[in-house]
Amino acid sequence: MEQTFDHEEERAVRTYAPASTETVLARLLEEPSLAAAVMHHATLPPREAITAPFPAWLDRRIVQGLEDRGITSLYSHQAEAVEAVHAGEDIVVVTPTASGKTLCYALPVLQALAEDPSARALFLFPTKALGQDQVAEFAGLAQASSLQVAAATYDGDTPAPIRSAIRTAGQVVVTNPDMLHSAILPHHTKWFQLFEQLRFIVIDELHTYRGVFGSHVANVLRRLLRICAHYGSKPVIICCSATIGNPGELAAMLTGRPARLIDRNGAFRTRTVSTKVAFRRLSDAEIAHYVEKREGLGKAGGYAVQGRAAVFARAIIGSYTNVVGLPLTETHALLTACGFTPA
Repeated sequence: MEQTFDHEEERAVRTYAPASTETVLARLLEEPSLAAAVMHHATLPPREAITAPFPAWLDRRIVQGLEDRGITSLYSHQAEAVEAVHAGEDIVVVTPTASGKTLCYALPVLQALAEDPSARALFLFPTKALGQDQVAEFAGLAQASSLQVAAATYDGDTPAPIRSAIRTAGQVVVTNPDMLHSAILPHHTKWFQLFEQLRFIVIDELHTYRGVFGSHVANVLRRLLRICAHYGSKPVIICCSATIGNPGELAAMLTGRPARLIDRNGAFRTRTVSTKVAFRRLSDAEIAHYVEKREGLGKAGGYAVQGRAAVFARAIIGSYTNVVGLPLTETHALLTACGFTPA
């Protein structure tokens, strides 16, 4: 807090400067309910990027396109990923946000199209918005590389005339699991150009495919691979995920095929504060006390109540398992409606 003088009003004025991130975190950790739940707290020093040269087999036009965008080398995890895919290995890339995972699949796909324009790739994203963003990013890289690539989004918003063009001439088809299940696989005879020449299947945001939804996606992917086999193709599967505990196991369960794990991040890192918190389950008496006060006694307790509600309240299905942000009174109402009463 600072105190300044307003000359027009001739009075002192208090101004509040925003606190730094570390200050805010320190204040949060002073709260007893949070401090007791901290499992790990560390400050990671900055680190320079670990880079590798472009592979020798990468088309010169793609290299030039990357250099025109200011990219003169690859991060080590990008280099490992593109080499593995080039060798025909399924991979799962697990690195932090903004570490350049897009290039891990964009470069092999562009290389395949540069060598053979009849090659095809299928990109799967959990949301339409993310898919549209990636189409724009991929198309921009292709244009910078002076490659004519037909990349398009195929989702519920795609007009019928454009759908027909994508089926016959789309080299990179970007869609989501729901459209794959309902609009592509049942009509695979209309998509024979895609399935006959399918070289790559990209599954981004792998960590979102969990629980019941994940089991549905796993079955859809198995249908997809059976249809590919029917048309004589065996595409390489490229998975990308945020940091999770068992990415290799998740990728194998979803696709039915083992995948090479690439998780050594080569991107540069600024000074980072890492804090991990475990929230305990509350007793029925504690839950009743939270509800009676109509607010959590502490943030950790609030999340614990919400996490417990996810176990009992089927009406919450579709949210993340910790139900972040669900009001506690609503949580209590859902538990009651589902027949759960404190002992």
